Amino acid sequence: MRIGLLTEGGYPYVNGDAVLWCDRLVRGLAQHEFDVYALGRGPRDDGLLPLPPQVGRVRTAPLWTAGDARAAHGRRARRRFAECYGELAAAVCGAGAGAVGARTAVAGAAGAGAVGFGEAVGFGGAVGFSGGPDAAARDTSDDLADRFASALYGLAELARESGGLDGALRSDTAVRTLERACRTPHALRAARPARVPDLLAVTAHLARALRPLSLDWYGDDGLGAVDLCHATSGGPAALAGLLARHFSDVPLLVTEYGVHLRSHHLTHAPGTTAPAVRALLGSFHGRLAAEVYRAAALLTPGNAHARRWQERCGADRDRIRTVYPGMAADRFTEVGEAPDRSDPGTLVWVGRVEPAKDLVSLLHAFAGVRKEEPAARLRIVGTPADAEGAAYLGHCRALAAQLFPDEAEGAHAVGDNPVSFEEIGAPQAPTLPDAYAAGAVVVLSSVVEGFPVGLVEAMLCGRATVSTDVGAVVEVIGGTGLVVPPRNPRALAEACVALLRDPGRRERLGAAARARALELFTVEQNIAAFHALYLEVVSHCPVRRVVLDASGEPLPFAAPAESHVPGRWTGPTAGVLPRAMPAWATDAPAAGTPLATEGVR
Repeated sequence: MRIGLLTEGGYPYVNGDAVLWCDRLVRGLAQHEFDVYALGRGPRDDGLLPLPPQVGRVRTAPLWTAGDARAAHGRRARRRFAECYGELAAAVCGAGAGAVGARTAVAGAAGAGAVGFGEAVGFGGAVGFSGGPDAAARDTSDDLADRFASALYGLAELARESGGLDGALRSDTAVRTLERACRTPHALRAARPARVPDLLAVTAHLARALRPLSLDWYGDDGLGAVDLCHATSGGPAALAGLLARHFSDVPLLVTEYGVHLRSHHLTHAPGTTAPAVRALLGSFHGRLAAEVYRAAALLTPGNAHARRWQERCGADRDRIRTVYPGMAADRFTEVGEAPDRSDPGTLVWVGRVEPAKDLVSLLHAFAGVRKEEPAARLRIVGTPADAEGAAYLGHCRALAAQLFPDEAEGAHAVGDNPVSFEEIGAPQAPTLPDAYAAGAVVVLSSVVEGFPVGLVEAMLCGRATVSTDVGAVVEVIGGTGLVVPPRNPRALAEACVALLRDPGRRERLGAAARARALELFTVEQNIAAFHALYLEVVSHCPVRRVVLDASGEPLPFAAPAESHVPGRWTGPTAGVLPRAMPAWATDAPAAGTPLATEGVR
């Protein structure tokens, strides 16, 4: 089949989100054809990845800049834009809009760790947090959801007819329309005092998020020709899939390894964004997520934590299939299957250095470990991702020097600190498997975590683990490691001491962890799951091929099912639109082809 792969800020660029996963998926499903439609978040100079032959085309579009913002629209088009955008703004600003976002935040509040329920929602009290909305509120929310969807598709149809809406979405008309919606009596309480800078910020954000409306991707020479759209995130990439479904009835599959709506709430947490901006953007993304989840044929969250977010946003659980991320297990085989020769008193932390990893709590926990096990050591292996991470690393180094001054006597020589900060590639940790192999116990101390990739790597290496209960950690561990509450150094220290003192338990947990990781979290498992899901979606949502006669009337049964079987034919079916026939079906006829057929007339 032919798959339209929709990405945002990642594949097929060299750097970006989900690059490795998408590349493995495309290469692993060589029996399918892929067309890649990529939305870029910013200017890129790193180029494209080498693509396999099953990738037929790559089309890209930027989100950070508009297309032809000077496109002139007639009076009728301007009137239609004002009407549709007004409906969209009314749905976003409506008091019932908080119900969608509020329900989505319930499931993620516990896993978010640093973000509480009310903070994650950001709706300023539009919906009471003590319980669910009553029947009247649900009716209002459903009505606003319908208005949002109707306005969204109305804008898409206008963009298709008029050549794009980039300029209109950034115009004074859009700003004034949003302002009127904020001033209505039933608008969100936090949105009513929105000032001009707030309105301009929201308008600019909506223009970027709605950029897919103005793209020319949805015709018979684009997404209208594919059998299935697969969006690798739930934001603007999924919006492109919604439009392909609306215009060409192409089924949509949405994969979320990091829930787009949750990421938005964390990015625009209180204190980082003006309250009115946070309320309006939260409402918009909640509405968009609800429409994506409603329209998608299947949703594939990467873990139960993401699944709960989707269900709270209104997704039908019968259309949700959890598909864990796939990781290459072969690089960890040597360490995972070799006898454990690590220092029995060494703890290892591996990851990207940033505040969310809570290395401060880890250092305080290690101080407690040293009181019980004076010979214990802690190796922190990782590099900062940005300037904030670099500052945090400096703070952690200073704290380690304060907590563990150089020892004049005891288990270590003078000047030998029991805490070391290292990087992958250094002599102490030349490779990632070597870093995990150096420790008897691998520790994860995060306060915010999605899918813990580092934890799976440790499991593949056959290491016993101690982790904080955040994100999908419990789901990944499944009983093969110890789990403690986040921000609790004492509990973290007690769990580490328990494993350091019991080598037999460490060995049993490490073996069970490796077996679990090989069963659930490999590339092969991931690819097989998506292959089955592609077949499931297409079997239930076949794309209708429109075949017309000479007078333009439809011809029922004119596109036979066998036209999808690879082979050469006596001739292509006459009158089939270009998107209806795969490339191989238009080859010249081959004499003596046993399965040759003609379309039914």
